[in-house]
Amino acid sequence: MSGSLEIIFRTFTAFIILWIFVHMLGKQIIFQKTYHLFIATITMGTIAGNLAFNNHIKFLYFILSFVIMGLVIFTLNILSVKNHRLRAWISGEPTTLIHEGKIMEESLKKIGYSLDMLKQGLRGKEIFNIEEVEWAILEVSGSLSVLKKAEYQHITRKDLNIATATHRVPVELVINGNILYENLTNSPYKEDWLHAELQKRNIQIADILYAVVGTQGNLYIDLYQDH
Repeated sequence: MSGSLEIIFRTFTAFIILWIFVHMLGKQIIFQKTYHLFIATITMGTIAGNLAFNNHIKFLYFILSFVIMGLVIFTLNILSVKNHRLRAWISGEPTTLIHEGKIMEESLKKIGYSLDMLKQGLRGKEIFNIEEVEWAILEVSGSLSVLKKAEYQHITRKDLNIATATHRVPVELVINGNILYENLTNSPYKEDWLHAELQKRNIQIADILYAVVGTQGNLYIDLYQDH
């Protein structure tokens, strides 16, 4: 096999293996919620990059590395789910930065998190006055979870005893002139109902760019040719 063909073959192989790896681990690998998944992402990416371009190392060695790394990650995943004590070591654990309105200086120092970084994280939550915060927790993913003090929390409809209408999940029915039969099957809306609604509006399926039943049960239709 020539050098160019070998690189092409290696690149496609690296992509396919990474694609399988991400699909097997699920969405958590994309968001990198834990320490071991973050490390796995970097390592697998490095292995894939070398597989694509480093033809000085045997192809089978890269495949073996992928398999071993995959087994390590799956084993750590299982252990982190089944064993609470190991979970903190494998996946990391959240850190409380503000406890009952008080800044935890020792926690900030322990993780190397400055007061400026804390204030920046709070501003990202639209909190500019640190006095409003009851709890602030730095999650393993690096995101900041914040609970405001009761007097600063938003008033809800339930607090005012205001009745609320039940909202449904939107159901897409037509995209690019094609009926989404799977959505019709898994929803209370049927094909006959859709055709009846379109007939009322004198609209053909082929004329529809997008049709969806909204959260309040209303049918929204956008045509290719808007009038």
